Amino acid sequence: HLSSRPSTCHSFSQLRHLTSSYHHHRSPLFFGDTAAIEAHSINTSYAAVDLANPPTKSHSLVSSRPTAPKLIMIEPSLRIRRAITANDPLLVKRILKSHPRLLHNPDPSPEALSNSNLHLAASLGHLPIAKALVDHGHEHPDPALNEHHQTALMLAAAAGHTEVVHFLCERTPHVILRRDIRWRDAIMEASRGGHDTVLQILLTYVPEGARAAVQRADLDGNTALHFASSNGNLLVLRTLLAAGADAERRNVWSWTAMSYSATVQAEVYLKGLVTEVERRKMVRQEVEQLKNSVKGAASIKGGAVRVVEEDVEVED
Repeated sequence: HLSSRPSTCHSFSQLRHLTSSYHHHRSPLFFGDTAAIEAHSINTSYAAVDLANPPTKSHSLVSSRPTAPKLIMIEPSLRIRRAITANDPLLVKRILKSHPRLLHNPDPSPEALSNSNLHLAASLGHLPIAKALVDHGHEHPDPALNEHHQTALMLAAAAGHTEVVHFLCERTPHVILRRDIRWRDAIMEASRGGHDTVLQILLTYVPEGARAAVQRADLDGNTALHFASSNGNLLVLRTLLAAGADAERRNVWSWTAMSYSATVQAEVYLKGLVTEVERRKMVRQEVEQLKNSVKGAASIKGGAVRVVEEDVEVED
């Protein structure tokens, strides 16, 4: 047994040498190397593909370092349009205080037609924004127009925003009869959209009176009654005829409003309204004639009495 000890010691020394050599060349992913485990957790796909060449510690630190978010500055012109869309009057006032030149702020996008801030607010029906813009002098001295020469009131009337229309009519009644490039006004837009309440507000505030306003026509000769008939809104038809619209008025193609009736029901209803209006007109004319005849008879009778009184005084 003594002869085997040197070989045993030699075996232990070889084992120690092999162990140290093995630890020196060990795989870092399986023997607790902190850097390798960190790289493995951060870049798993890389470690899975190439286990023989794992990422170094410096690579793991660079890849794991968080990047600071980039601050993107939004233009004030875009911010104020976003504030109008969100119906935030306080933010709009704050932006206008810092950037008073953005009061009108025409939209340069192709589909926006250079609409101003008030155009946008009116089309969305945001009354607080409209009040803030008008108070800052948006419509002074002249109303803002887009590429189609439309006013903010036209857009509000076309969309049927009653509160905005009422406010703009109170503050700028002279804008009601303003025409666009097709010679249409806010009354025609309201009739075309079928908004009876908006139409009544416009006819109440129109400077020249409702009867003259409903007689106006666009470039094609279409009146507000033509647009209302094509829409088929019965209440709008009644309002226009009550205001004095001419049902026999023809456009450039010699079509009357009745010819554009959207439905058979609308056509029948319009015919009935026209008949009723004509009947009332005849009744009014007869009443006026009767009043005039009564006044004439009374004046003649009064003159005869005076003549008799003078004759009596002469005889005395």
